[in-house]
Amino acid sequence: MAVSAARWGKYLLIAVVLLVLAGLGTVYAIGAWNLLFTNTDHDTQPPAIAADLGSPAVLVFSKTNGFRHRDGISGGLKAIEAIAGQRGWAVFATENGAVFNEQDLSRFATVVFLNATGDMLSHPQREAFRRWFERGGGWVGVHAAGDGSHRFWGWYLEHLVGAEFTAHILGPQFQVATVEREAPDHPVNRGLPARWEHGEEWYSWARSPRSKGFTILATVDEDSYTPVQKFLNHERDLRMGDHPVVWANCEGKGRAVYTAMGHRAEAFDAPNVQRLLENAMDWTMGLTEGGC
Repeated sequence: MAVSAARWGKYLLIAVVLLVLAGLGTVYAIGAWNLLFTNTDHDTQPPAIAADLGSPAVLVFSKTNGFRHRDGISGGLKAIEAIAGQRGWAVFATENGAVFNEQDLSRFATVVFLNATGDMLSHPQREAFRRWFERGGGWVGVHAAGDGSHRFWGWYLEHLVGAEFTAHILGPQFQVATVEREAPDHPVNRGLPARWEHGEEWYSWARSPRSKGFTILATVDEDSYTPVQKFLNHERDLRMGDHPVVWANCEGKGRAVYTAMGHRAEAFDAPNVQRLLENAMDWTMGLTEGGC
């Protein structure tokens, strides 16, 4: 009996270890590793950038010290590189926050925060980015670049994102909804229809950035999907009334655009999302006049 009990104890221990490993593997696979094991590492050695990078150049930054949208990052980068190839723009993609220094930033016309999350940059790196932006740089924030993991960076939230993230829909997590264009004459809306359908993990915010003077470029029709977060036996109403999903802001000489679309790779296969992304980069690079 003692031998049998010892064996069962061994088997139980192995089973528990396997379950823990499987759970950790799942956490990693879905991108939630840094939510359990907080990462606040800041890079100190800048990445090597080719001397012949070309101009104008786009910096794609997708560091994730928070939730990692692997699928959305890969799909978004593929779309950006395709657009840049058609337009003759150079692209440099990195997850190294040390690229945010005066010398390296001077080589880029705009920065795309492609699902970048968490405490990504040190204070000197944030300040280098702020100075570069206000002197005429551009910023395009995609999906998680506007989530709740950025609450520690006040200037970023106030002047680029402009809204406090509350939650995203759940149950189901992804739903097709109607996007309604506003400000049809704004350069970022060039070629986009007045209404179009898109499937997304729709975000909600405490209030619309319209109240802060941001230019709303598109909203989502809350009657076209179920703006509720369902988890276990709890339901949270995420309706905003005025529910923007794309907006722009001008700060100093800098131009910023945020779009809530882009959680999954297939979001970037949608022609309207591709057009929106191209227009946003074009405008924030200063290649298109107007909008401020």
